[in-house]
Amino acid sequence: MLKLSRIWLFMLLGSLLLSGCGFQLRGELPLAKYPAIYLEGDRHSELLSKLAEQLKRNNVKLLAAADNKTPHIQLLSDGLQRRTLSLFPNGQVAEYELIYTVEYQLLMPGLDATPYKIELYRDYQDDPSRALAKARELDLLLDELRTQAVARMIRQLGRL
Repeated sequence: MLKLSRIWLFMLLGSLLLSGCGFQLRGELPLAKYPAIYLEGDRHSELLSKLAEQLKRNNVKLLAAADNKTPHIQLLSDGLQRRTLSLFPNGQVAEYELIYTVEYQLLMPGLDATPYKIELYRDYQDDPSRALAKARELDLLLDELRTQAVARMIRQLGRL
């Protein structure tokens, strides 16, 4: 009996600690009000494929052609810019600020197109002596930026 009461006490204490710190389970964003969406953009774009994958995870059907009765997401552009933050004593760049920009618009049925722009910033330390490793790190960082941009796009769509 004492062992059972200890278990209940620890479970109660654990749930109070988790709820007290603001922890909430995060699931898939509900996009039930959008059963189908048409995506338009460069078919070779990694951002477009990530967006399509995330929409499929949220049980959204992707249409093959545009329809006046369903939402339409048009990816206009996405790109990466670098701005120098610091230099090594020999004049080579030591640190960059990466700026990932996505421009897209949402065309909702019966409404005008609404343009959106997402800008994400990251610092990136360059090391010329480890060029191959730094190139791989930059690829991983760009993949992470694309994933975050897609999450913002999905949240924006969920708010409408």
